[in-house]
Amino acid sequence: MPSTDLRPRLECDCDVLVVGGGAAGVAAAVTAAEQGLDVILLERYGFCGGGAVAGLSGTVCGLYEATDSPTLAPNQVVWGFTSRFVHALKERGGLGPLLKYGKTWTHVHDPLVWREVADALLRQAAVRVILHSVVTSVLVEGGERIEGAVAYTKEGELTVRARITIDASGDADLMAMSGMGTFTGQDGRVQNPTMIFRLLGVDVEHFLTAYGRDTIMPLEVSELIAAANASGRFALPRHKIWLFPTTRPGELLCNCTRVLGPDGRELNATLAQDLTDAEIEGRLQARAYADFFREALAGCEHSFMNDTGVQVGVRQTRQGIGRTLLRNADILAGRKSAEGIARSPWPIELHAGVKPVVNWLLDDWYEVPYGCFVPQKGSGLLFAGRCLSAEHEAVASARVTAQCFAYGHAIGHAATLSINERIDAHRIDGREVRTLLNQHNARLDD
Repeated sequence: MPSTDLRPRLECDCDVLVVGGGAAGVAAAVTAAEQGLDVILLERYGFCGGGAVAGLSGTVCGLYEATDSPTLAPNQVVWGFTSRFVHALKERGGLGPLLKYGKTWTHVHDPLVWREVADALLRQAAVRVILHSVVTSVLVEGGERIEGAVAYTKEGELTVRARITIDASGDADLMAMSGMGTFTGQDGRVQNPTMIFRLLGVDVEHFLTAYGRDTIMPLEVSELIAAANASGRFALPRHKIWLFPTTRPGELLCNCTRVLGPDGRELNATLAQDLTDAEIEGRLQARAYADFFREALAGCEHSFMNDTGVQVGVRQTRQGIGRTLLRNADILAGRKSAEGIARSPWPIELHAGVKPVVNWLLDDWYEVPYGCFVPQKGSGLLFAGRCLSAEHEAVASARVTAQCFAYGHAIGHAATLSINERIDAHRIDGREVRTLLNQHNARLDD
């Protein structure tokens, strides 16, 4: 039976089309627009934020070096657009103080303020934002050049033609649609998703007095969870957990679920049934942990679950096959690159089993090359965000918020350079992008 949609079809043109309004997408869109380009941003939700807001990840990780020294002050090594966004959060009261995170530090942000900061920056830059729009296909010229995309909107089908398209979907959606080359995890296996939730009614000072100020919970808490899980009274599959005081009084941000499929398999959120299973199981686990915390943890006696993420928090799905591959060894060695367009001091976090494993890079950082965001074949398309071209363990370090801002900042400049110099993005030297970034406070050569 033929399908029908009698609504009028919409069309528009722009210099740069950005698909996805997470950290990378917002940074890319604002950067390109501030260089004088006409930019359209398509976002599937009614707000920007991606995993930081819809997934409620709630922290700005990746700003500071890790160290074993008990006396060294936090050393910020990521600047540029990341620092600008963080400063804007702080100005609006949406950024919490420094929190200890194992051997490094992080900040909790208010996801409502995150949305407001993104709205303000996008509006000031005159980006044309179209919310509640889902890309359904890409426009391909000559079998290899991407010239925009088609999206579903409530008004009707929207065709956007662009000189450069940026895939900031997080899941390499446009890369997959266009056949430009993607891969998934390690032999198809990905890190499991997590349903993050917020707990209100907490006596936070009592909680901190009992368990300390490191947001990675101590062995005492892990043992309580393991015993409760073994008793059968609570289904608590993950024992090592992260609990963060937030910007709001009496609240903890809880990163503690381990969402698996009915068959015990890590779920791939680009598969329709897997994503559905992850959402449902994630909510069940969130409720179980919240009930357990109220019964067992000091300061949580009168707590209650306030909300969960709008969607399950996704760590890893499809990634683009890029001109360059960020390797696990690059991170462990703190490798720098002449074409490096972003720094990362963040550890490799492998979330599998009852106890996530963290491999620290101490008193150092590595650099992510421009080629990790340039498709190996085709033209007219760049990608940015957690779908970067990186090995399984490497992406477990490179995917976090501060770095995604930095990737978007770089790719926004690359798109501008491509259009202004009339050169395909594949032929841009990453050193030129690095120079532009340093002119905009990235401090990559400091």
